Amino acid sequence: MPSPFFFGADVFYVTTPIYYVNDEPHIGHAYTTVAADVLARYGRLLGKDVFLLTGTDEHGQKVAQAASNLNLSPQQQADTLVVRFQQLWAQLNISHNDFIRTTEARHKQVVQTVLTRLYERGEIYEAMYEGWYCLSDERFWTEKELTQGNCPDCGKRVEPLSEKNYFFRMGKYREALLDYITQHTDFIQPEHRRNEVLGFLQRPLGDLCISRPQSRLSWGVPLPFDNDYVTYVWLDALVNYISVPGYTVDDVRFERHWPAIHLVGKDILTTHAVYWPTILMALKLPLPKTIFAHGWWTLDGAKMSKSRGNVVHPNKIINAVGVDAFRYFLLREVPFGQDGNFSHDALTMRYNGDLANDLGNLVSRTISLIGQLRGGVIPKPYGVIDVSEREIVAIANTLCDNIRDDLSTFRFDRALAHIFKLVGRTNGYIEHTAPWALAKNSSQSERLDTVLFHMAEAIRCIAFYLRPFMPGTAEEIERQLGLPPSYSKAVVNDRPFWGGRLVGARVVKSGPLFPRLEKPAPPATMESSCPVPQGPMMASSPVDKPIVTIDDFKKLDLRVGLIVAAEKITGSKKLLKLSVDIGCERRQIVAGIGARYAPETLVGKQIILVANLEPVTIMGVLSQGMLLAAGGTEVLGVATFQEDMPAGTTIQ
Repeated sequence: MPSPFFFGADVFYVTTPIYYVNDEPHIGHAYTTVAADVLARYGRLLGKDVFLLTGTDEHGQKVAQAASNLNLSPQQQADTLVVRFQQLWAQLNISHNDFIRTTEARHKQVVQTVLTRLYERGEIYEAMYEGWYCLSDERFWTEKELTQGNCPDCGKRVEPLSEKNYFFRMGKYREALLDYITQHTDFIQPEHRRNEVLGFLQRPLGDLCISRPQSRLSWGVPLPFDNDYVTYVWLDALVNYISVPGYTVDDVRFERHWPAIHLVGKDILTTHAVYWPTILMALKLPLPKTIFAHGWWTLDGAKMSKSRGNVVHPNKIINAVGVDAFRYFLLREVPFGQDGNFSHDALTMRYNGDLANDLGNLVSRTISLIGQLRGGVIPKPYGVIDVSEREIVAIANTLCDNIRDDLSTFRFDRALAHIFKLVGRTNGYIEHTAPWALAKNSSQSERLDTVLFHMAEAIRCIAFYLRPFMPGTAEEIERQLGLPPSYSKAVVNDRPFWGGRLVGARVVKSGPLFPRLEKPAPPATMESSCPVPQGPMMASSPVDKPIVTIDDFKKLDLRVGLIVAAEKITGSKKLLKLSVDIGCERRQIVAGIGARYAPETLVGKQIILVANLEPVTIMGVLSQGMLLAAGGTEVLGVATFQEDMPAGTTIQ
């Protein structure tokens, strides 16, 4: 069932986690923040009142220790590193409404008010703690909870600890939280993360230690009822979601914006889906609308870590490919709830294929042809449009509903695929109508005007829907179309209806939106081998071709393709010409499967397509890829899927 995120509500509130200032921002921080920014920008495009919050978590033992290692005070450490986050968000064009630092007085005041209310209601009590402590997670664990003697969350070593502390009665809310999650299926997303939390709650839920003695850690918000203690960093941090919109300070503003949509990484799901809801229950406040936990990024298949030196720094990628290309890659390459692999090859392929070849080329030749053939003025269309025009108009007019549905369920990759479907079809439309040929025939003048108008109108719609994802690119396309900077604000009801707004506008020729990148040098590779199974059923190796390394295999761009048309190639018994939708465009494929399949039986079938194969001409027909099928000299079957997959989905 789709989330109600964008349906009906005039006001919504989106948050990122607040990020620890014990190190520099990395690709994971950028991923969450760009996703939140897209949701916020899209909401504003709908005319909604959107509040986007991000910030930094500046208290706690990890920050104090990092500062000590640098011979700085914790505040100096926070003041130094917070600038790096703020600069990166500016560089990434993040449109946040507020940036909270947990060292700010406005936040600490609300933290102490929350603690006072919980304490006065009997939700906090004092007790001795004896057990194990994880410095990395700043969390206590019992002996039974340890995994092989280490922290069950991060796997690092724990230390024995015995001290008096204050505890929040989290365990009393276990049943209430279980019931809430069961009844509200959209509360924790995606579904496998929801099931994770439900599994966690099947075990007894202990109470939460919410203090640290000043004698051990002085860097934190003092407890209002005992100055010998500071607040546990996670309680302090989680309260930011209600402190900024005005809890206990501005009731009208708070009630207008709360509850929020939280975007978090999967590593902090428990704190957000268990700790935070139980605290809110104790405060008698509504729970968040949705907590969405996305996956992690690896680098060339390996987990990123500072010790390995393989952390991807966003500013370096931005310097190489630009802000919008980086934003596009993050949200197009991998479905939002899954883990993703970052590689320079994949980034280059997305950049050169989707952005330089498809989008950039479409905009460039549209602007160029209008400049060359109509003196730079977008003409008025004439006459009845044909099937080719109806197709791109239909795609453009369904974008609104498709993107709203996709973003309401956090499917950023599918929303972009819908936009790039219009890019691909418009490129195909230009090839089909051949305006350069029409220009040679004076009797085709009105037809040429109609074609040029539809080309311009298509990229106007593309730019409008790219605004949340690639705001700078969208503005540049609109500028080249001769639209004023205030144009997007004048478009009502979230639909840039196909129409005549562009007639008479004067285009502005500029350089390429996305100059092609040279393929980066391949990284150092590790030798890979293919072991040969031994046993009575294996007389010889099943591998009859040369062994390839994993890096060779990674060069393949495998995509889900949807066959939309199929026909026989004249003069061949086996070859079929297929038209295959891969999300962002339609490809023509020649496949030798005609002896096994009649063309009409293939339409609607999902296939696996090798999308980055060098195009070849077979029997005079261009083939832009290859499908996977089983069999040798005789085709036994085409590789497909049990479940429906979005066209263009990457196969890994």
